[in-house]
Amino acid sequence: MTPARRGRGLSRRHFALALPSALLASGCAAPHRGTGRPGDPIVLTLLTHYASGESKAALQSPVDEWNATHDRVKVRTTAVEYTDLLTTFMVRQAAGRGADIIHPYCLWNGQLVRAGVLRPAPPEHAEEITRGYSAAAVRGASVGGRVYGYPTEAQTYALYYNKRLLREAGLDGPPQTWRELEEAARRTARRDRYGNTLVQGFGLSTYDDSTTVGQTLALLNAAGGSFVSADGRSTSIDSVAGRAVFELEHRLVTAGLSSPGVNVYKAFPSGQVAMVVGAGWWTGSLKPLMRSGYRDVGVAPVPVPEAGDVRATLSTGFMMGVNTASRYPREAWEFLRWLNADKVRGRGATATRMSSLQVSAGSLTGRADDMRALLGGGGDPNLRPFLDALAYAVPEPNVPGAQQAKSLLRKNIEALWTGQQSVEQALRTTRRQVDQEVSRSW
Repeated sequence: MTPARRGRGLSRRHFALALPSALLASGCAAPHRGTGRPGDPIVLTLLTHYASGESKAALQSPVDEWNATHDRVKVRTTAVEYTDLLTTFMVRQAAGRGADIIHPYCLWNGQLVRAGVLRPAPPEHAEEITRGYSAAAVRGASVGGRVYGYPTEAQTYALYYNKRLLREAGLDGPPQTWRELEEAARRTARRDRYGNTLVQGFGLSTYDDSTTVGQTLALLNAAGGSFVSADGRSTSIDSVAGRAVFELEHRLVTAGLSSPGVNVYKAFPSGQVAMVVGAGWWTGSLKPLMRSGYRDVGVAPVPVPEAGDVRATLSTGFMMGVNTASRYPREAWEFLRWLNADKVRGRGATATRMSSLQVSAGSLTGRADDMRALLGGGGDPNLRPFLDALAYAVPEPNVPGAQQAKSLLRKNIEALWTGQQSVEQALRTTRRQVDQEVSRSW
């Protein structure tokens, strides 16, 4: 359910300049809101990125159920593409036309709170959220220790691997340590006589944020490191753990075991990548794409530097929260509780409507109890490592400058992979640029 291709995002100072006139016009269109008087129900607007396909239909189903069973409060969904979502939030808010309920990527929460868009969850809802979700999901939906919404999707990162390629290389299973990972990459990588890559041992790819930044941060967390400091005012990438990750990736590229210019979203399903770190949403895409070939796909925890190291990985996600400008916050929060917390029987298990929605599209939520009930014994076993990772995943930092910091990190990772910067230069440049961004954003 989480969009496969994360955009680089735009800083607030570029929003108005970057928007096409059509989006500005639609952002200023006044949504219909009822008065709540008899015969004129309250109409809550919900702005999401579930604009097409499975995700759009999956969300509309419970919204239709709510509207059919509630006379006084109705919900109307509006969707834009993910790449336009943050921009649309900000422009509509500035025009006084913000939706009652918004569905942001958790990375943006610090920026949205600073801009006065998100309303803190009332105590009873904050308690429900803290009690019902994994710690990583709660942290992603929080800013400065305050909860701002109900987590929806929760994506953890793990190691995808091609069982056939590892088996043909004489390997019994996926690597558990970085040393084993490098050895497995060496044994599975293949080139033709002209030096062209036939199979990447380990898939490093500059294709999008997920394949570049997400994979690097998952490895960084597995090494015990972090991208942003605990107080959110500086980067922690230039550390022992950060240096170890950059050196690992540099070795893989220089040894010809990784080819960053290759699109892993196409290469892995085609058997041209032996291993890659990715998020759980990909399982839902791989199965229909690969058909019978999906039997060769395995998933394992992200390898750690040394045997016995504590496991950690990256988690990302979305949440639904209430706009500060909403005239009906109480009704909006009650709808969100109904959607995200009330348990109902469906799909052979008792779970929340949001959890059932996500599983129907091959995704997960941060409610581990729901996920175990819904996946049962007959679910895709490749989802299990992502579910297990909810217990030890580390959420992306969502400080006010987080989106721009992520874009800067991506630029420097790509410079490292393509030989434009050394490990030392990439660390130093990232530290200088990100420190300037996050400190300025407070």
